[in-house]
Amino acid sequence: MKTLNLPPMKQYDAIIIGSGQAANPLAKKLAAAGRRTLLLEEAQLGGTCINTGCTPTKTMIAVARMQYIASRAPAFGIPLQAGPVDLTAVIKRKNEIVSSFRGSLAKSLEKTANLDVIKEQGVFTGHKTVNGQYTAEHIFINTGAQPVIPPIAGIHDVPYFTSAGMLDLQEVPEHLVVLGSGYIAMELGQMYRRFGSQVTIVERGSRILRREDEDVAGAVRQILEEDGIRIITHTSVQQAAPAGNGRVSLTLENGQVLEASHWLIATGRAPATRALQLEKTGITPDEQGFIPVNEYLETSVPGIYALGDVKKGPAFTHISYNDYIVVAESILNKKNISIKHRPVPYCMFTDPELGRIGITEQEAREKGMAVKIAKLPMSKVARAIETGETRGLIKAVTDAKTGQILGAAVLSVSGGEIMTVLQMAMMGNIGYKQLRNTIFAHPLFSESLNNLFMTLDDD
Repeated sequence: MKTLNLPPMKQYDAIIIGSGQAANPLAKKLAAAGRRTLLLEEAQLGGTCINTGCTPTKTMIAVARMQYIASRAPAFGIPLQAGPVDLTAVIKRKNEIVSSFRGSLAKSLEKTANLDVIKEQGVFTGHKTVNGQYTAEHIFINTGAQPVIPPIAGIHDVPYFTSAGMLDLQEVPEHLVVLGSGYIAMELGQMYRRFGSQVTIVERGSRILRREDEDVAGAVRQILEEDGIRIITHTSVQQAAPAGNGRVSLTLENGQVLEASHWLIATGRAPATRALQLEKTGITPDEQGFIPVNEYLETSVPGIYALGDVKKGPAFTHISYNDYIVVAESILNKKNISIKHRPVPYCMFTDPELGRIGITEQEAREKGMAVKIAKLPMSKVARAIETGETRGLIKAVTDAKTGQILGAAVLSVSGGEIMTVLQMAMMGNIGYKQLRNTIFAHPLFSESLNNLFMTLDDD
């Protein structure tokens, strides 16, 4: 009989699988509290946000904004002629910033006492046992999500990109076709258009940004089309085939044929759970692969938690970070903080950007709620007129009886910052009438909240 040389079991107080935006602060917090902690990450520290998401995309989008401003300089009396973008320099700057963020994170983890960081894929090999040699009372899964590749005929016979791969392109695409119309599609589509690409967005639904109100989505579409982006709805890609010289021929369900130099798949993301072997620790993911959790982020197995995009719910970096706060307060301070009813702000970083908080008008109507809607085009905002940034609108959903703000959409330069003012008002139960009569410094974009709520002036 052959004897297996198994490594000795190593006991930790906590094991964290994945190095996302919940994992890193949680690892340091637990370790600082005297909990012996293990962090497992098979790829780069920092997860999607630092490596292929927020940091690199917003760094490059900032360059696209610079190009846009330069192209408008003559209209402001500045005799400047914008030239082509040096994409190699753009990528170099992006990589330097990503490397800096990742390096700072690595140093902070390395100097944390009671914390081991090991470059391995975490895989369950038994009940609360990972990689056959690590076990802990508390285990946290923060492996994030990955792009979904749709089952299109011929897709594996042609080159295509996901958002991560696009960010390392050393050349500006001649014609970029984007499949999907979510936040990633909108941001990267506009960015490459400003870099000089012809851009076509293909959406199978009746409109872009289906989670937003129709008027808000319509305003975004108008802005993108003003920028020269072609948007095709009510169809999707039926067949993909090589078109020579690395190009791709895409046959749409409506019969149109598009020839693209580059093809970006932006049809959504799925939880990265397949490699975890969850069944070996007693966890059963749902049909989409998400890990079910209760309102305290605990799975069906006591002591095992799922944080960030690997569970269902809003897939945002700041939600993952808040997940860390929820479990840290629960485990270290014995506070039962629930994720129920927490505010979910988010921002789509097109230009102008879309800041969102709370419910939409559409959601309120579907629930039969009595609401009043305040809406103000940015063309009526003094600061917007003065800076030449009049595209977009501000919209707020208010309770018809109490005057409380239930939700808002701000499509504006600094839209996320203006949205945050409304979020703070919602958190402090400050109604729209108080904001309507509040003194804001003049002339700010946030001052437009006076005029926004004057549209509801009924007393």
